[in-house]
Amino acid sequence: MQAAAKITNRKNLFLLAFSLVVVMLGFGMVIPLLPFYLEYFDAGGSAFGFLIAIAALTEFLFGPVWGGISDRTGRKPILMIGLFGYGLSMLLFGLSTELWMLFASRALSGVLSSAALSTAMAYIGDSTSERERGGGMGLLGAAAGAGTIIGPGIGGFLAGGSLSLPFFIAAGMSLFSLVLIALLLPESLPSPHRVLAGSRLNFIDFRALWGALKSPIGFLLFLAFFATFGSSNFEAIYSLYMAGKLNYPAERIGLILMVVGAVALVGRGLLTGIFTKRWGEETVIKASLLATAVGFVFLLLAGSYPAVLLATGFFSFAITFLRPSIHSLTSQRATVGQGAALGLSNSFVSLGRIIGALWAGVLFDLGMNVPYWSGVVILLASCLLAVFKLRKHPAAQSFHE
Repeated sequence: MQAAAKITNRKNLFLLAFSLVVVMLGFGMVIPLLPFYLEYFDAGGSAFGFLIAIAALTEFLFGPVWGGISDRTGRKPILMIGLFGYGLSMLLFGLSTELWMLFASRALSGVLSSAALSTAMAYIGDSTSERERGGGMGLLGAAAGAGTIIGPGIGGFLAGGSLSLPFFIAAGMSLFSLVLIALLLPESLPSPHRVLAGSRLNFIDFRALWGALKSPIGFLLFLAFFATFGSSNFEAIYSLYMAGKLNYPAERIGLILMVVGAVALVGRGLLTGIFTKRWGEETVIKASLLATAVGFVFLLLAGSYPAVLLATGFFSFAITFLRPSIHSLTSQRATVGQGAALGLSNSFVSLGRIIGALWAGVLFDLGMNVPYWSGVVILLASCLLAVFKLRKHPAAQSFHE
């Protein structure tokens, strides 16, 4: 019986992992194609930044809501809504004939795909023991990472025939995943364990976010926001920058982004723990901020394809240590619950990504290099603040030594 239960759980984990691969694959496929879509609609950097930001904003707002709804109705229906909505948004994006339709489909994607992402994590929490939960979460994280790495390359390759084709394929994959979930995945939250329908849904509490800046972890939350805000000047408009300044096609941009994703995955999965144990989170954060600012300069100077690959790889390697180190230090210094502290940290990262994308898009219209110089200034300023304000606690000092 126990062996059968383990096999069933493993099958369920792989079904969930496949659904996340599909969603993140679609996200990755979109990025190298957006500049060419916008060129067709005669739109510029501001529109590009808004397209990136609107999906991030709707995910930020609706993720907690879907989690609360799944506590009432069960996980499976909400996961299916997320996959259906995501597939629909990809189909609408591919069929769009007006600029407003692109914005509407991106907003729909953020609203509904957040249902799949948050509910998949909750499903793991329902169906695994505490001992096995870390492995289950790790599998989902690896699946999401694989999707974002492979997606840009596939999107760029497929776009050689038709810009719309990758979106239709993403929609078809989402429908296939939906059918698998509907037929093969059991519900993980039985009716007796569900929250009563009259309970309050979870919405983002902006007053609590503001108040958290005055707490003992306030500077780390501030740093999480500004580090993400600064680095978003790279992430949000990279494909637009490469298409506009270096005239790279979607295939080449997609290949570069695959390299970026692979470098980030190696850094995050293999080296972050080694570096923080050796030098401590405080030192890693400062070094990462400085190296990322230098990476922006390298990107501004890169003119050949090998130089672009090296500069992008260096930037990606430098930035990959930053957010995990900030989250880790936030967890160590939290005076509230770990979940609450890390939830706050993720919220400030999300805000940085949203505002950073809008900022980068507006600056791009002023000049292609302006967002990257802006990133240099923001990250150097954050580094200086970290040098003066981010000190090792005595306990942490003795531990790392």
